[in-house]
Amino acid sequence: MKYGLYSLIMLLMASGLLVSSAAAVESGQAGGKANDRFVGLTDEKAYVYVIHNGNSIKIQRVQNPNYQLAGYLSKTSRPCPPHCLKPMFPNPGVDVYGEVELFNFMENTLRDEAGLLIDTRTPSWHKKGTIPGSVNIPFTQMIKSLDSSEMVALLKQFGAEERGEVGFFTSLLEKWGIVDTTYKTDKWDFTHAKELVLYCNGASCGQSVRGIRGLLAAGYPADKIKYYRGGIRMWAFWGLTTIIPGQEP
Repeated sequence: MKYGLYSLIMLLMASGLLVSSAAAVESGQAGGKANDRFVGLTDEKAYVYVIHNGNSIKIQRVQNPNYQLAGYLSKTSRPCPPHCLKPMFPNPGVDVYGEVELFNFMENTLRDEAGLLIDTRTPSWHKKGTIPGSVNIPFTQMIKSLDSSEMVALLKQFGAEERGEVGFFTSLLEKWGIVDTTYKTDKWDFTHAKELVLYCNGASCGQSVRGIRGLLAAGYPADKIKYYRGGIRMWAFWGLTTIIPGQEP
């Protein structure tokens, strides 16, 4: 009887250890050799989920320790121009995001539908693979004439509202600073406009930079625009989940 009880206790302890080990591996905190560990996103995040075309997509890193970047994204030397390295900050007031900031954006602003993650590349680039949760809006749509129907439709898509004719009294209050005009221009009210994160192929790609400058010229607030400078190149370099358009689960 004592032996049976001892065996049962040992079995329960072993089961507990196995469960703990599994949880540790899932959270990226398991011991052992580095190659045996679960490769998480950060110290606190093993993975994140986003909605892409109505499907829940799990974003995590490739678990193969021998994974290497291949294909067009692995090329380190391309003609300059046009593939010249771009400034860290495309314009004053526009924040630059790294991967960790992008994860947080996905789990908060994007999830709450208060923001958009935008792949600004042209369709020929986008079809090669994109970041889950993003939408493809080529930069060419963001550099249209400010009064064009395409630009008007785009700004409305992002949550901006046309102001129409501003009355004399309202205009006067705005001029005196009594009425807050932080997110207002003569034509647009960006108060409820979405927070945008734009990206393209990486630091040597000018598509998202041109898109950002086009939006700024239209009056879009700089503090509502973010630039993921690493783009799809750095996303792929870290072995993060990508989606091939048309092949979503």
